[in-house]
Amino acid sequence: MRDETSIDQFDFDLPKSRIAQHPCSPRDAARLLVVGGEASDRRIGDLPDILKSGDILVVNDTKVIPVRLRGTRGAASVEVTLHKDLGEGRWRAFARPGRRLRPGDRVDFADGFGAEVESKPPEGDVILRFAMAPDALHAALAAYGVMPLPPYIRRDDPAAPDSAEDAHDYQTMFADKAGAVAAPTAGLHFTEKLSRSLTNAGVELARLTLHVGAGTFLPVKVDDISQHKMHSEYGEIDAATATAINNARSRGGRVVAVGTTCTRLLESAADDAGSVRPFRGETDIFITPGYRFRAVDVMMTNFHLPRSTLFMLVSAFGGLDRMRQAYAHAIEREYRFYSYGDACLIFPEALP
Repeated sequence: MRDETSIDQFDFDLPKSRIAQHPCSPRDAARLLVVGGEASDRRIGDLPDILKSGDILVVNDTKVIPVRLRGTRGAASVEVTLHKDLGEGRWRAFARPGRRLRPGDRVDFADGFGAEVESKPPEGDVILRFAMAPDALHAALAAYGVMPLPPYIRRDDPAAPDSAEDAHDYQTMFADKAGAVAAPTAGLHFTEKLSRSLTNAGVELARLTLHVGAGTFLPVKVDDISQHKMHSEYGEIDAATATAINNARSRGGRVVAVGTTCTRLLESAADDAGSVRPFRGETDIFITPGYRFRAVDVMMTNFHLPRSTLFMLVSAFGGLDRMRQAYAHAIEREYRFYSYGDACLIFPEALP
């Protein structure tokens, strides 16, 4: 009998060769595994033929901030990645090496641009305080920071100035509201051409904002997933977007969430009847098998890490056994995995 709370059930073997290091070009030429009755191998550019007129596609318009910084503490080099904006110039950050940092230490990143170590939480990161107004801080990050590519995307020097390719590639075409420290990667596949084709096919587009945090990449460290503490992320759904989604559904259209970020925020904002309400605030919703989805009818998402909260979410939506089979199919057919990889379009598992 399967232990429904064991992390082991979300494990699988993934050859390192399947981890994409660069995106497909053009973006909408990436492969798309349709997980419905049977797995079907398609392309992202086929979406207008797969979706139906009246469906509404919900995308995340968050914009990734270049939050990886290289600085010094005295004569020692320090690399930090800001991952959670606490407000008033305070940020949680991962630091390397972090053990030598002490509260009160000053880390300088450039002339006139630095931060004080305010505290060291027990989780192992640090809290930095920048004595700068928000606009000035964002300008400094734009000048001195680099894109926070996830650790499985290898570059010779992760803290070196961005190549023009990564600065462009790790941002979706919808990026508008600065605040994310990781890209909503399912949205990376869209192009202006594909968007026009979807509109011509009668598929509506709606935007919400969820500022993706680095907690997306943090491993689950407990054997019993019910003991895992989910990271929180800030999101917004305005009244016009909520109305558009509800109206589309009332007309018989399907809500197609682009990415786990959209899925988490839509489910956070939905009432028991599945109606989406305006939302502004933090969400730490943790979706695992057994969860009953209320607002999302179809989900498009990239292929995720084994033992991750994201693979748990897609397993909740598509069914664990079915998603394990789909991932095995993707590995066998040499799909590309993770942030710069291919995607799957998942139709929900029929309820018992």
